[in-house]
Amino acid sequence: MPPTPSSPAPAAAITSLQQKIWHGSLPLEIRLAAADCRTYDQSDPYLIQYPRLSYLAFLLPRLHAFFSSNLIDAETPPHSAWLDFEGVPLKWHYPLGLLYDLYSGAEPVHLQRGGGGHPHEDTRGSTAQHQVPRAGDTEGDHHEVLPWRLTIHYSEFPVDQLIPLDGEGKALQDSFVNAVKEADFIRNGTARTVMGLSMEDSEKLWRSVQTHDLQLFNSVNIKLLNPPGMELRHVPVKFYLPTSSATDPAGADTIPEETKAAGHVRVVQSLIPLQLPSKQPQTLGTALNSVLPSIFPSRRNPLLAQPVLHGAAVPMGANLAELGRAAGYLDGFLHVVVVMLA
Repeated sequence: MPPTPSSPAPAAAITSLQQKIWHGSLPLEIRLAAADCRTYDQSDPYLIQYPRLSYLAFLLPRLHAFFSSNLIDAETPPHSAWLDFEGVPLKWHYPLGLLYDLYSGAEPVHLQRGGGGHPHEDTRGSTAQHQVPRAGDTEGDHHEVLPWRLTIHYSEFPVDQLIPLDGEGKALQDSFVNAVKEADFIRNGTARTVMGLSMEDSEKLWRSVQTHDLQLFNSVNIKLLNPPGMELRHVPVKFYLPTSSATDPAGADTIPEETKAAGHVRVVQSLIPLQLPSKQPQTLGTALNSVLPSIFPSRRNPLLAQPVLHGAAVPMGANLAELGRAAGYLDGFLHVVVVMLA
């Protein structure tokens, strides 16, 4: 049986959660790779508190300016750089928060053990001060040490794992726009809404991503979430699985995958309606049970794995449509990381 749905979340609560998620950030410590440093490994690190929702590619001009005096080849253009975490190249089109949830090994903040409830009931995992602890913090289950330590390279670009960027930023923009179109098509069964945006709105949307401007973003995103004369059909969701679960013999391999990503991550998608056949609201638990039944045999409780979004363990009873409005990434998708439980 599906979880019993509670009353819809008020609009103010959804707005509040979205604001908290937009304020979520991570402290980064970025070091220059020894192979690109003329003083070997003696360059100072670049330190920054960076939004979880944003993309690392936007940092490249600042990183190049910071490390240029230490580069073996100072003429190397900023966009030729790439970053890795412990040898795993980080994909440009994945937002920082998703990359961290996938690869850092950090324990998620637990909003509500045992599932149930709305996404607004406890939003600690979406706030900058609670989403990830500072170095030395001993709160709860957290054991990671921050800042997140990354390495930037200016040579040996991993062409088999990353798409090269360009100096004008068109590659990243095109990737983002294509994702927004995909999300719109999933929601409506057509991409007419996003394709019908004026040039001014399209430019506003991209500028809001570049500048991390929530007000500017919402001025366009509200049009995508409320298309005139159309009824939303599905919630755009992508589930990210570790290799151990992606090769699960109990049936996960029968689900189409988007790609085998770097760092042994599998991306799984399926059309997830807003409502169940019983007309009850779709919850995260019912969606996971439908798409990944071998990993989520229960609709109510995370028995074998835990869904993680924006650094937080998400209640299985969270209304998926409300979660999509409040906690979607900038491209319109819910990027949910599946963490296997020991």
